[in-house]
Amino acid sequence: MPRPTDSQLTEDGLPLARTGGQVLLIACGALAREILDLKRLNGWTHLDLTCLPAKLHLYPEKITRAVRDTVARHRDAYDTIFVVYADCGTGGLLQAACAEMGVDMVEGPHCYSFFEGNQEFERHSESEITTFYLTDFLVRQFDAFIVKPMGLDRHPGLRDMYFGNYEKLVYQAQTDDPELTKKARACAERLGLSFERRFTGYGDLAGTLARL
Repeated sequence: MPRPTDSQLTEDGLPLARTGGQVLLIACGALAREILDLKRLNGWTHLDLTCLPAKLHLYPEKITRAVRDTVARHRDAYDTIFVVYADCGTGGLLQAACAEMGVDMVEGPHCYSFFEGNQEFERHSESEITTFYLTDFLVRQFDAFIVKPMGLDRHPGLRDMYFGNYEKLVYQAQTDDPELTKKARACAERLGLSFERRFTGYGDLAGTLARL
């Protein structure tokens, strides 16, 4: 199966390719590459993966229903279903839905937290209230998730309204890619923020999937 493009993961997600696994992961398209890499590196052939469109993060009120529908569609075919979403702006609704359906989900308020490690992120979160975070995926898709939805391409003056209270952009790097780091630094400059690169790797995501 060819590696999905970021545009495909944003707009369409990742369709299920049955490989005979006993566990189904239902994930956000923004996490597809990381999960596919972990599956490959660890030989986790017992895990099958399908991803919902990453653009649902622009409409978090739609995430819970989309996860519910996907669980219902595949429940009978798998011994275990695991949801690779954090709360992601659903205000606890996704966690409540997963509990009702009897499926587990990844811990944490959002991917920035579990990539860094939930305990470590919580430890310094209060001192980083004015920090804006990007992951590998969001650096690659900066225009699709930040610039265009906020209208910064059409009205650059909106930058100060949206980001005037931010001070720093932290790039949480899952991979050691100089080109991505260069692009992340350019993102910070475009938003008028100072820049920090923080190598997180896969954080708690790796350990969570390993326990499955």
